[in-house]
Amino acid sequence: MRTTVIPAQITTVEDKIAGNLNLTQILILMVPIFWSAIVYVLVLPSMKLTWYKLPLVLIVLFVCLILSMRIKGKVVLSWLMVILRFNLRPKYFLFNKNDSFLRTMDLPVFEKKQLKLFTKSPVKKEVKRINPNFAVTDLIQLEKLITDPKYTLSFKSNRKGGLYVDFQQIQK
Repeated sequence: MRTTVIPAQITTVEDKIAGNLNLTQILILMVPIFWSAIVYVLVLPSMKLTWYKLPLVLIVLFVCLILSMRIKGKVVLSWLMVILRFNLRPKYFLFNKNDSFLRTMDLPVFEKKQLKLFTKSPVKKEVKRINPNFAVTDLIQLEKLITDPKYTLSFKSNRKGGLYVDFQQIQK
């Protein structure tokens, strides 16, 4: 009875189409056929075999045969693609911290103001300022209180920004 081993990961197994050839190898080997037909038809004298058409066809045939060979289980064309990608990749990477790619940006939203030509501008309200009117005698008493060595003056602020002024009598 014939048994086959099923691989654990099916994606790594290449599909064999004809014998030991996969799809990429068959496509590479079809290129010389189409190339020789194009050369036979388009190069002058057309539809006739001449001695200078033969090297054009043979060069493409040998290049495609070499590209379709396998080395260590991989097609030579895929090895060349890996080498080309490695050599053509950027060698130096610059990091720009001002780049906005994949960042969440909190941008301000500006409201559109409509320009009205024939409307009255709003009247500005007058702000009433409270000017404390202290008598000169009150200011003299305050100065005596601050400079008196029997009392201490302390300032305390709270978390909300309030300011408390405190006079305390020194006890001896």
